[in-house]
Amino acid sequence: ITRMHFQWDWLCLSVLIISSVTAEIENEETLDADVEVEDFDKQSQEADVDRDRSSLEIVYQTPKPTGEVYFTETFDGVLAGWVLSKTKKEDTDDNISKYDGKWEVEELKENTVAGDKGLVLKSVAKHHAISAMLTKAFIFDNKPLIVQYEVNFQEGIDCGGAYIKLISSSDDLNLEYFFDKTPYTIMFGPDKCGEDYKLHFIFRHRNPRTGEYDEKHAKRPDVDLKKFYLDKKTHLYTLVLKPDDTFEMLIDQSVVSKGSLLEDMVPPVNPPKEIEDPSDKKPDDWDERPKIPDPNAVKPDDWDEDEPSKIEDPDAVKPEGWLDDEPQYVPDPNAKKPKDWDEEMDGEWEAPQIPNPKCETAPGCGHWVRPMKNNPNYKGKWKAPMIDNPNYQGIWSPRKIPNPDYFEDLHPFKMTTVSALGLELWSMTSDIYFDNFIICSEKEVADRWAADGWGLKKLVASANEPGMFSQLVTAAEDHPWLWVLYILTLALPVGLGVLFCWPAKKTDEDTKPIAKRELKQEREELEDDEIELEEEKESEDIAED
Repeated sequence: ITRMHFQWDWLCLSVLIISSVTAEIENEETLDADVEVEDFDKQSQEADVDRDRSSLEIVYQTPKPTGEVYFTETFDGVLAGWVLSKTKKEDTDDNISKYDGKWEVEELKENTVAGDKGLVLKSVAKHHAISAMLTKAFIFDNKPLIVQYEVNFQEGIDCGGAYIKLISSSDDLNLEYFFDKTPYTIMFGPDKCGEDYKLHFIFRHRNPRTGEYDEKHAKRPDVDLKKFYLDKKTHLYTLVLKPDDTFEMLIDQSVVSKGSLLEDMVPPVNPPKEIEDPSDKKPDDWDERPKIPDPNAVKPDDWDEDEPSKIEDPDAVKPEGWLDDEPQYVPDPNAKKPKDWDEEMDGEWEAPQIPNPKCETAPGCGHWVRPMKNNPNYKGKWKAPMIDNPNYQGIWSPRKIPNPDYFEDLHPFKMTTVSALGLELWSMTSDIYFDNFIICSEKEVADRWAADGWGLKKLVASANEPGMFSQLVTAAEDHPWLWVLYILTLALPVGLGVLFCWPAKKTDEDTKPIAKRELKQEREELEDDEIELEEEKESEDIAED
């Protein structure tokens, strides 16, 4: 029974270890558990590709919109309609103020889909600006706004952005002068510098009282975004704004952030109804102290403030063998004066000090001093005990007054009309890949567009994924303790095989009962044989008579 329990313990342990290894690998491949995954539309999964084929056999066709759109761009043909900025960035040194960063139309470096090209930011430490007019302006009325595009940080990303700007309509809009101060309605997309990984959604809100614009920032997603910047894969970024004043941000068709334009923007769209009166001042006699020293308390007569906190221990005894006459440090007998030592310039040469070797085996050297201990009579400086302040009035705050700048915009979705799309970026990393822009109002149209473009890239990347062994090695590089689990996992089957299949040796205790039973059985058989012989003999004797 003990042996069986031991075997079952090993079996349970093996199952737990294998499960933990599997879970670790799965965790590396998934987003945070709080990410809300939307159902991928069935039509968007019907890409014209046999999923059993290798990436080399995929036939790419330029995506075509299946419904009403305001803008699309695949970069598969001639780069028509895109305008490079010819202006300079303000408030910047002249040597870097020009928007002279280079753009190219290229295929992906890895997981290439033949014939599928994108717009690639090529320059390092340069300002880049390129833009294009929409096919038709988007007016924020009663239709949702869906903005979607692909990004691949092919070289990872050190410091730089890959966000887009939806440029506001104006009579004097000239894309050749598109720069950082050009009015925009929405800014959306990834941005990273150092270890700060961001996904921007900013919209410029018009104050209905003053006509001035303020930037409103969506709260940061609760999802770890690091993976999307470092895995060198193509990711799909989607922003959905709805006429009911709600928004969603998605990466690879998984919701990473959502909220209300009225409640989840910083600063809020609508200012507070009341504000603190700037002219109100705290009275001079306002008492904010919750506790005060007891004015009736008196220092005790026996309170000695002069007693030190530490005193010599009078009971301490010098350890036996203490070398009073030996210094703790002595000149190094092996040291020699350098040949270039000039006593006139450098002074008299002295050998460097080293620990006295005689002190290594002794409890101590030099003048012995009693150790210090806490003074039992020490009380420190006397202070009166604290009591509740009878005059406490609480923490003062200015009185509230009606906010003279108050307004209420119940529908911030009604933003400034958008007529162009632009990329205005600075990056310390090159080869940032953009592809398959679409602006539309129907989710089905955006999903179908994604399936024909990003869906193929995802399929090719999946086909080129390393095998299970490579994934295990990669996981162990990030978490070295996994090597212990791997070794145990490999050793367990061998150990279990030995435990369950190898014949156990019989001990003396096991054989003794068996031997006794066999001897008893043989004795009984002999007695039966003797009885039978006697009965036969008696029968023969009777027959003879």
